[in-house]
Amino acid sequence: MSKSKQVLSSSLGKKLIMSLTGLFLCSFLVVHLIGNLQLFYNDQGKAFNDYAYFMTHFTPIKIISYLLYTSIVVHAIYALVVTIHNRKARPVGYAVYRGSENSAWSSRNMGILGTVLLVFIVTHMSNFWWKYHNDSVPYVEYRTDLKTNQTTVTELVAGEFTEYVSYVDNEVEVIKAKDLYKQVAFAFKEWYLVAFYVLGMAALSFHLIHGFKSAFQTLGFDNRKYIPIIRFLGIWIFGVVIPIAFAAMPLYFYFLK
Repeated sequence: MSKSKQVLSSSLGKKLIMSLTGLFLCSFLVVHLIGNLQLFYNDQGKAFNDYAYFMTHFTPIKIISYLLYTSIVVHAIYALVVTIHNRKARPVGYAVYRGSENSAWSSRNMGILGTVLLVFIVTHMSNFWWKYHNDSVPYVEYRTDLKTNQTTVTELVAGEFTEYVSYVDNEVEVIKAKDLYKQVAFAFKEWYLVAFYVLGMAALSFHLIHGFKSAFQTLGFDNRKYIPIIRFLGIWIFGVVIPIAFAAMPLYFYFLK
């Protein structure tokens, strides 16, 4: 066996793979959040539907999405392998900074948090990604008068046009697209789904508070120069701001739309 294979198959190698895939998934969360914030625009879903089409049809993004799916699977598998190995050997997960936070609840329950997140991801993709790609969402037409900037919205019947149409006719911009926005609004009228999404974001928060910091420490960023910055990003940005922003979306549709 080559040295590279020996490293990757070792306990440290598995943790390195988990760290790299985990940080890649963190970067995706930022991009995904920026796009999903368009759900709050008061434009009857036009910006969000344009974003959904772009993310599913722009070739570089499609290639990255396959890397994303692979990272989710690899991260979950290696997390399971490391958890089983640690229980057989000794209770050590990621390389951890030696301090009082070693006994934090999140660090002791990363397996449970990860399982909740895996179920959440499957549920989320079945509700939106799968339905969007299999023509199970409604269709919509936006007609915007370029002189007055007034937009009228009409629901369309599936099959009346190709998947996405955009053109200007007599100073009227016409966009026809799949209406993922309406699917989101429909899904988040169910209280149990909203509750599940909020629970999922709570699990994400605790998972990232420990995992973000631990991933960097596994990669060697464990000296006093980097730890305060990493801890700040892990706790306040990935552990607080991002989960709250995502949780606000189902709450917004349930209570305000």
